[in-house]
Amino acid sequence: MDDVALAAQTIASFLQVFTTNSGLRLRYRVKLRGVKPANASVAEAVAIPEQVVEKNGPRNLFVEFSGPDTAVLTGHNGEVLNALEHIAAKILRLEPEQHDLVSFDADHFKADRDRQMRAAAATAVERVQATGRPHSFPAMSSRERRMLHLILSESGLPTASSGEGPARFVVLYPVGADTSVPIETPPPTRRSDPSRVRDTFRHR
Repeated sequence: MDDVALAAQTIASFLQVFTTNSGLRLRYRVKLRGVKPANASVAEAVAIPEQVVEKNGPRNLFVEFSGPDTAVLTGHNGEVLNALEHIAAKILRLEPEQHDLVSFDADHFKADRDRQMRAAAATAVERVQATGRPHSFPAMSSRERRMLHLILSESGLPTASSGEGPARFVVLYPVGADTSVPIETPPPTRRSDPSRVRDTFRHR
Protein backbone atom coordinates (compact mmCIF):
# COMPACT_ATOMS: atom_id res chain seq x y z
CA MET A 1 0.00 0.00 0.00
CA ASP A 2 2.42 2.63 -1.29
CA ASP A 3 -0.02 5.55 -1.62
CA VAL A 4 -1.99 5.44 1.63
CA ALA A 5 -3.80 8.71 0.95
CA LEU A 6 -5.14 7.27 -2.31
CA ALA A 7 -6.04 4.05 -0.50
CA ALA A 8 -8.02 6.05 2.06
CA GLN A 9 -9.88 7.86 -0.71
CA THR A 10 -10.69 4.51 -2.35
CA ILE A 11 -12.01 3.02 0.89
CA ALA A 12 -14.00 6.18 1.66
CA SER A 13 -15.70 5.89 -1.73
CA PHE A 14 -16.48 2.22 -1.05
CA LEU A 15 -17.97 3.07 2.35
CA GLN A 16 -20.04 5.87 0.86
CA VAL A 17 -21.64 3.36 -1.50
CA PHE A 18 -22.05 0.79 1.29
CA THR A 19 -23.74 3.12 3.77
CA THR A 20 -25.98 4.65 1.09
CA ASN A 21 -27.22 1.34 -0.33
CA SER A 22 -27.37 -0.74 2.85
CA GLY A 23 -29.93 1.49 4.52
CA LEU A 24 -27.90 1.35 7.73
CA ARG A 25 -27.66 4.44 9.92
CA LEU A 26 -23.89 4.66 10.15
CA ARG A 27 -21.21 7.30 10.23
CA TYR A 28 -17.60 6.52 9.50
CA ARG A 29 -14.25 8.17 9.90
CA VAL A 30 -11.15 7.30 7.87
CA LYS A 31 -7.83 7.85 9.63
CA LEU A 32 -4.36 7.77 8.15
CA ARG A 33 -1.33 7.34 10.35
CA GLY A 34 2.12 8.31 9.24
CA VAL A 35 0.81 10.09 6.12
CA LYS A 36 0.54 13.80 5.45
CA PRO A 37 -1.21 14.87 2.22
CA ALA A 38 0.86 17.06 -0.09
CA ASN A 39 -1.95 19.61 -0.34
CA ALA A 40 -5.33 20.43 1.13
CA SER A 41 -7.25 19.22 -1.92
CA VAL A 42 -6.10 15.65 -1.26
CA ALA A 43 -7.29 15.83 2.33
CA GLU A 44 -10.64 17.22 1.19
CA ALA A 45 -11.02 14.43 -1.37
CA VAL A 46 -10.40 11.76 1.27
CA ALA A 47 -12.76 13.38 3.75
CA ILE A 48 -15.95 11.42 3.07
CA PRO A 49 -17.41 12.25 5.53
CA GLU A 50 -14.30 13.01 7.61
CA GLN A 51 -10.60 12.25 7.37
CA VAL A 52 -7.92 12.79 9.98
CA VAL A 53 -4.21 12.67 9.19
CA GLU A 54 -1.80 12.01 12.03
CA LYS A 55 1.81 13.06 11.64
CA ASN A 56 3.34 10.12 13.50
CA GLY A 57 2.73 6.39 13.50
CA PRO A 58 2.73 3.46 11.07
CA ARG A 59 1.48 3.79 7.49
CA ASN A 60 -1.85 2.18 8.26
CA LEU A 61 -5.46 2.95 7.40
CA PHE A 62 -8.12 2.88 10.12
CA VAL A 63 -11.90 3.16 9.81
CA GLU A 64 -14.11 3.91 12.81
CA PHE A 65 -17.89 3.47 12.60
CA SER A 66 -20.47 5.09 14.84
CA GLY A 67 -24.23 5.55 14.74
CA PRO A 68 -27.46 3.78 15.72
CA ASP A 69 -26.79 0.65 13.62
CA THR A 70 -23.26 -0.25 14.72
CA ALA A 71 -24.71 -3.32 16.46
CA VAL A 72 -25.29 -4.79 13.00
CA LEU A 73 -21.54 -4.59 12.37
CA THR A 74 -20.43 -5.95 15.74
CA GLY A 75 -23.06 -8.68 16.17
CA HIS A 76 -22.05 -12.34 15.99
CA ASN A 77 -18.50 -11.53 17.06
CA GLY A 78 -18.11 -8.75 14.51
CA GLU A 79 -18.91 -10.82 11.41
CA VAL A 80 -20.04 -7.90 9.25
CA LEU A 81 -17.25 -5.62 10.51
CA ASN A 82 -14.63 -8.26 9.67
CA ALA A 83 -16.24 -8.85 6.28
CA LEU A 84 -16.05 -5.15 5.42
CA GLU A 85 -12.41 -5.07 6.50
CA HIS A 86 -11.69 -8.11 4.30
CA ILE A 87 -13.44 -6.53 1.31
CA ALA A 88 -11.44 -3.33 1.82
CA ALA A 89 -8.18 -5.31 1.79
CA LYS A 90 -9.28 -7.02 -1.43
CA ILE A 91 -10.23 -3.69 -3.05
CA LEU A 92 -6.73 -2.42 -2.27
CA ARG A 93 -5.27 -5.69 -3.60
CA LEU A 94 -3.31 -6.34 -0.44
CA GLU A 95 -1.49 -9.61 0.04
CA PRO A 96 -2.68 -11.74 3.00
CA GLU A 97 0.33 -10.71 5.09
CA GLN A 98 -0.57 -7.04 4.45
CA HIS A 99 -4.18 -7.22 5.64
CA ASP A 100 -3.22 -5.74 9.01
CA LEU A 101 -2.52 -2.46 7.20
CA VAL A 102 -6.30 -1.92 7.13
CA SER A 103 -8.36 -2.04 10.32
CA PHE A 104 -12.09 -1.41 10.83
CA ASP A 105 -13.70 -0.81 14.23
CA ALA A 106 -17.13 0.23 15.52
CA ASP A 107 -17.82 1.76 18.92
CA HIS A 108 -14.45 0.44 20.15
CA PHE A 109 -15.59 -3.16 19.58
CA LYS A 110 -12.13 -4.39 18.55
CA ALA A 111 -10.38 -2.39 21.25
CA ASP A 112 -12.62 -4.02 23.84
CA ARG A 113 -12.09 -7.39 22.15
CA ASP A 114 -8.32 -6.94 22.42
CA ARG A 115 -8.60 -6.31 26.15
CA GLN A 116 -10.76 -9.41 26.53
CA MET A 117 -8.20 -11.40 24.57
CA ARG A 118 -5.39 -10.31 26.88
CA ALA A 119 -7.45 -11.35 29.90
CA ALA A 120 -8.23 -14.74 28.31
CA ALA A 121 -4.56 -15.21 27.45
CA ALA A 122 -3.49 -14.52 31.03
CA THR A 123 -6.04 -17.04 32.35
CA ALA A 124 -4.91 -19.65 29.82
CA VAL A 125 -1.25 -19.20 30.76
CA GLU A 126 -2.05 -19.78 34.43
CA ARG A 127 -4.12 -22.85 33.57
CA VAL A 128 -1.46 -24.43 31.35
CA GLN A 129 1.28 -23.77 33.89
CA ALA A 130 -0.86 -25.27 36.67
CA THR A 131 -2.14 -28.35 34.79
CA GLY A 132 0.63 -29.03 32.29
CA ARG A 133 -2.00 -29.59 29.61
CA PRO A 134 -2.55 -27.67 26.34
CA HIS A 135 -5.31 -25.09 26.13
CA SER A 136 -7.34 -24.47 22.96
CA PHE A 137 -8.84 -21.04 22.27
CA PRO A 138 -12.06 -20.55 20.25
CA ALA A 139 -11.77 -20.19 16.48
CA MET A 140 -10.97 -16.63 15.45
CA SER A 141 -9.86 -14.49 12.53
CA SER A 142 -6.29 -14.47 11.25
CA ARG A 143 -5.80 -10.97 12.69
CA GLU A 144 -6.87 -12.10 16.15
CA ARG A 145 -4.76 -15.27 15.92
CA ARG A 146 -1.66 -13.24 15.10
CA MET A 147 -2.38 -10.90 17.99
CA LEU A 148 -2.99 -13.81 20.36
CA HIS A 149 0.28 -15.51 19.34
CA LEU A 150 2.08 -12.23 20.06
CA ILE A 151 0.42 -11.79 23.46
CA LEU A 152 1.13 -15.39 24.46
CA SER A 153 4.77 -15.17 23.36
CA GLU A 154 5.39 -12.98 26.41
CA SER A 155 4.71 -16.01 28.62
CA GLY A 156 7.50 -18.08 27.07
CA LEU A 157 5.07 -20.93 26.41
CA PRO A 158 4.87 -22.40 22.87
CA THR A 159 1.82 -21.84 20.68
CA ALA A 160 0.56 -23.21 17.38
CA SER A 161 -2.46 -22.78 15.15
CA SER A 162 -4.69 -25.72 14.28
CA GLY A 163 -7.81 -26.30 12.18
CA GLU A 164 -8.71 -25.08 8.73
CA GLY A 165 -10.26 -21.89 7.34
CA PRO A 166 -12.76 -20.09 9.59
CA ALA A 167 -12.41 -22.89 12.17
CA ARG A 168 -8.69 -22.24 12.69
CA PHE A 169 -7.72 -21.66 16.32
CA VAL A 170 -4.72 -21.12 18.61
CA VAL A 171 -3.40 -23.73 21.04
CA LEU A 172 -1.18 -22.86 24.02
CA TYR A 173 1.18 -25.66 25.11
CA PRO A 174 3.20 -26.28 28.27
CA VAL A 175 6.97 -25.94 28.09
CA GLY A 176 8.58 -28.85 26.24
CA ALA A 177 5.34 -30.11 24.70
CA ASP A 178 5.22 -31.44 21.14
CA THR A 179 3.27 -28.75 19.28
CA SER A 180 2.76 -31.10 16.32
CA VAL A 181 0.43 -33.35 18.31
CA PRO A 182 -3.13 -32.89 16.93
CA ILE A 183 -5.53 -31.04 19.20
CA GLU A 184 -9.27 -31.60 19.14
CA THR A 185 -11.06 -28.81 17.30
CA PRO A 186 -13.10 -26.61 19.65
CA PRO A 187 -16.87 -26.34 19.17
CA PRO A 188 -17.72 -24.23 16.10
CA THR A 189 -18.45 -20.56 16.74
CA ARG A 190 -22.11 -19.72 16.35
CA ARG A 191 -22.62 -18.03 12.99
CA SER A 192 -25.51 -15.97 11.74
CA ASP A 193 -28.22 -17.22 9.42
CA PRO A 194 -27.40 -15.92 5.89
CA SER A 195 -31.05 -15.04 5.32
CA ARG A 196 -30.98 -12.81 8.41
CA VAL A 197 -27.88 -11.06 7.14
CA ARG A 198 -29.59 -10.41 3.79
CA ASP A 199 -32.67 -9.03 5.54
CA THR A 200 -30.47 -6.68 7.58
CA PHE A 201 -29.26 -4.88 4.46
CA ARG A 202 -32.65 -4.43 2.82
CA HIS A 203 -33.90 -0.88 2.60
CA ARG A 204 -36.19 0.09 5.42
